[in-house]
Amino acid sequence: MAKWTPFPHAGDYAFDAASLKKNWARLHQGDCESLPKDAAVLQAWVLFHNGEFQKACEAGLKANEAGMAGGLAVANKATSIYANYLESKEKIKLELFMEVAARAEAQQAQEPKNANAFYWQAYALGRYGQGISVAKALAQGLGSKVKQALEQAIRLQPQHADAHIALAAFHAEVIDKVGSLIGGMTYGAKKDTGLALFKQALQLNPGSAIGMVEYANGMVMLEGDKKMKNATQLYEQAAACKPLDATERLDVEMAKAELED
Repeated sequence: MAKWTPFPHAGDYAFDAASLKKNWARLHQGDCESLPKDAAVLQAWVLFHNGEFQKACEAGLKANEAGMAGGLAVANKATSIYANYLESKEKIKLELFMEVAARAEAQQAQEPKNANAFYWQAYALGRYGQGISVAKALAQGLGSKVKQALEQAIRLQPQHADAHIALAAFHAEVIDKVGSLIGGMTYGAKKDTGLALFKQALQLNPGSAIGMVEYANGMVMLEGDKKMKNATQLYEQAAACKPLDATERLDVEMAKAELED
């Protein structure tokens, strides 16, 4: 594995097993991941929340190979967050997303009731699709794969706020690219469904900076420039969030960057 770009605020977060357990419910409000039973998996999550994404991925894969439940979840989340925020080379970024998608899809066969096996496949394919262009991704049939995986994640775990955000973003991006008519007929994308899913996501996880950013982006895609003021308010709320770990810090920094643009 090539060396990953380090988290730019290394040392700002210093979880250990005890403090992570204490903050677990709050940190995993978005993905509903269960508190691991194995110490090695918990330690992989410690690395993740402190911004040691490559070490977290390696530790998660190692735990998974040893048959420990939850190892793949931390490996897939660490890879996805790293690829999305910190990997600067587009080719490597896309390769990492496809690795996650393949691991998660294989996991679905082994753990058909694991909501995050479906969520991480969808997240990775969705980000891959954004990388190659949404229009290309739709032409390759990735849109229906993403939608089905997210709907299954929500069926398995109705409280999964992050899956609601991702599915809402799917509806928004498809309509933005191909319009309401084709979006609805061909891909089952609907404006009202997208907006309702965004609202639901923020009810499930009200403090989610990434939820606010995605809602702001989606609102403008679905309702146009007349919603720019509302979108700016959401970016401001997201930028004012107090991040508890490395990923939340990256979300908040992105919100600040959106406000500067």
